[in-house]
Amino acid sequence: MDEVSLSDRLGDQLKRLCEAGGIASAEPVELLENLLGPAGSQPLSAPPRWPSDIADDHTPVEFSIAFSATEPPTVRILGETLGAPPGRSANTAATRRFLDRQAHRAGLSTSRLDSVRDLFTADDPQGAFALWCSLVFRNGRRPEFKVYLNPELRGVDRAPGLVAEALHRLGLGRSFRAMLDHGIRPGELGRRDRLTFFALDLHDGAQARVKVYLTHHDAGVRDVVRAAGVVHDADTTRLAEFVDMAGDGRTRFTGLPLVGSYTLVEGVDRPVGYSLYVPIRGYVDDDEEAYDRVVAVLDRYGFGRTVLDRALAAVARRPLRDGVGLIPHLSLRLGAPRPGVTVYLSAEAYQVTPPVRRPLTVDRTALATPTGRAGAGHP
Repeated sequence: MDEVSLSDRLGDQLKRLCEAGGIASAEPVELLENLLGPAGSQPLSAPPRWPSDIADDHTPVEFSIAFSATEPPTVRILGETLGAPPGRSANTAATRRFLDRQAHRAGLSTSRLDSVRDLFTADDPQGAFALWCSLVFRNGRRPEFKVYLNPELRGVDRAPGLVAEALHRLGLGRSFRAMLDHGIRPGELGRRDRLTFFALDLHDGAQARVKVYLTHHDAGVRDVVRAAGVVHDADTTRLAEFVDMAGDGRTRFTGLPLVGSYTLVEGVDRPVGYSLYVPIRGYVDDDEEAYDRVVAVLDRYGFGRTVLDRALAAVARRPLRDGVGLIPHLSLRLGAPRPGVTVYLSAEAYQVTPPVRRPLTVDRTALATPTGRAGAGHP
């Protein structure tokens, strides 16, 4: 029997995930295979060819499903094309070749990417990545493409200047200054608040976006509420409620960091949208606990759990309680263009992170009772 390859596993998961969202799967699966390139044929019995930062187990693809009140669920994949041999520069070149092929095939516009490409190029790029690609699939519509660039590829200290120059070229300098005024804690730019992703839609439509991401280390609820306040339509009360539900009442996130993103469009002097990404896997014991929190959020915002259950069945190969990280992130989107909730799903192609096993607490009072039923009422 032939060994299961990376492409086999991910393609099967994507096919079933699209079916769960009511989306025809033939084109998405084909695009995924093209995105993976030669790495897709690697058997899963072999270790990952590259320590991709997209997923904890280094699978170079992450899935997500986005819920919106204005349209059916959307399926997305974030991927990294690997070079031969893989490396930051080789992976960047491989991803660019993939995009060049798709630009001709799908009519992508790379004009804005071309205008800032030199800024995000380095002979020896630093950081976890240089260029990632996102594909978005909606029922009855052509796939949409987005690229993620690394502002820190020339060093953490140079990221603010690099992003400022990129947005100046794109006519979005004023929006960036407004974003920094609200999103950065005093004295923390490049320290606890870092510019970690710069994303561009590869089309010229009216809703073409630039998104700038801030990673907030050791951040509290008040910090992200303030960060979102620059967006006129951002309901910060809803944002605080979301963080409370996703974090199970936690007011400060001292482990895995919160990430916020701003949506910037031409002709507006401040961001028009804000999203917050909670790394839920870092604040639960297992995915069963993560699932309960996600369901609570979906129920609160009127989406229900039906599509989520189908999506998990499409991707998961184990009981939820047997690992942590199948649901790595949960995000809330506020403002333009499509407010809602996004649930991220790990393929876990190479490895499952074991659940957290916390020590049982012994009830000393129960030990002293006549029945001697120590631990009664404990798991």
